[in-house]
Amino acid sequence: MSREIIIAPSILAADFACLGEEIAAIDAAGADWIHCDVMDGHFVPNISFGADVIKAIRPMTSKIFDVHLMIAPTDPYLEAFAKAGADVITVHAEAGPHLDRSLQAIRALGKKCGVSLCPATPESAIEYVLDRLDLVLVMTVNPGFGGQSFLDSQIEKIRRIRSMIGERSIRLEVDGGITRDNAAAVAAAGADTLVAGSAVFRGKSRANYAANIAAIRTAAEAGRVPKVQDISALPIRAGESAFIR
Repeated sequence: MSREIIIAPSILAADFACLGEEIAAIDAAGADWIHCDVMDGHFVPNISFGADVIKAIRPMTSKIFDVHLMIAPTDPYLEAFAKAGADVITVHAEAGPHLDRSLQAIRALGKKCGVSLCPATPESAIEYVLDRLDLVLVMTVNPGFGGQSFLDSQIEKIRRIRSMIGERSIRLEVDGGITRDNAAAVAAAGADTLVAGSAVFRGKSRANYAANIAAIRTAAEAGRVPKVQDISALPIRAGESAFIR
């Protein structure tokens, strides 16, 4: 199943001194989603921001907030991020012993749920939770820092996960080192949602954000086989609102 390309700039690469203005700028520049990388200095070797920051910036845009929790444990904090304004909450398969329980908790909070896999984690880790998912996030760098180089080894994993997803209405997202130079290969492997930080915010020149986003989108769309089909008529699970596809 082929879906439109979504570009989700990661605000980890934004200027934190004027974060609200940066979010407004990427919204105007054509971002589809806003990707929020939450790091705890424990699960990953860095600290970024928490639920209070997300709550503070939520009024700056109506775009989907794609919240990627690189924290452990996750379950005690899910409600806080849901209340802060997350639309999609993604947890790591490696971050806790009861992934299925975490996904049920996210769903009970009324949010879309995703699972992320670190580069060394095989796709088999999500085999038994696929039917609970709205999104699978493949890390194409080792999580914890922005600006890392893309790991080519993850292309085949993306391809295998796309095959696992089959006809399910699940987005396949990639995060880490995404640029206009590798977006085509990632999309050709089956990804439909691309997170980009440094490639969007490089130089911190807001005048260039639209061109940077457009370049990644154009490259990804050029790499897609087959071309996008209309999925606007896809059914929605009972009791859920429509998900931006």
